[in-house]
Amino acid sequence: MNRRPPEPVQVVKQRRDAALTALAGRVPYIRFLNISFDRRGDELTGVLNYDDKLIGNPELPALHGGVTAAFLEVTAIITLSWGLLWEDVESGVLTLDALEAGELPRLPKTIDFTVDYLRSGLPRDAYARAHVTRSGRRYASVRAEAWQDNHDRPIAQAHAHFLMPRKEG
Repeated sequence: MNRRPPEPVQVVKQRRDAALTALAGRVPYIRFLNISFDRRGDELTGVLNYDDKLIGNPELPALHGGVTAAFLEVTAIITLSWGLLWEDVESGVLTLDALEAGELPRLPKTIDFTVDYLRSGLPRDAYARAHVTRSGRRYASVRAEAWQDNHDRPIAQAHAHFLMPRKEG
C-alpha cells in the first residue's frame, strides 16, 4: 500500500487560514462590520469586533438589532460554506494558488432568516457559532447563537434556510 506522506502541519494550517480568509473576504459587509473568524479545526467562531458605529441605541447603549442579525447570518453562511470547502481544503484539491486566483464556490443564498433577540448586546465584542442541522444538494438548515461575556447567556439566536449553490462541472 503506497500512501503519500502527510503534509507538514504548517502547510495545512496555512491552506486552511487562506481558505477562510478568502471565503470571508468575498463579502464587503463582513469587512465593514469588522467580523473575523476564529478557527479551531473545522469549528468556526465568528467575532464581531466592537466599534462605536455598531451602537443602535446610544441611551442604553446597545448593539443595533440589524447588526446582531447580520452577524448571525454571516456566521451561518460562512460556517455552511466552510463545511462545503472542508474536504477540498484538507485533501489539497483547493490549493493556495487557486485561492489566490479567487477560485471559490458561490455562497449559499438566504431563503428565510428568523432572529430571536434575547437580551441587549452591550458595547463590547460579541461571538457567534452556527450549527448546520441539515445540508443537502439544494437546501440547508442552520441555527446560530450569539453571546458576549458568557456563552450560557446568549444575546440572540437565529434559524435560517439557505439555497445551496449548484456544483459546477
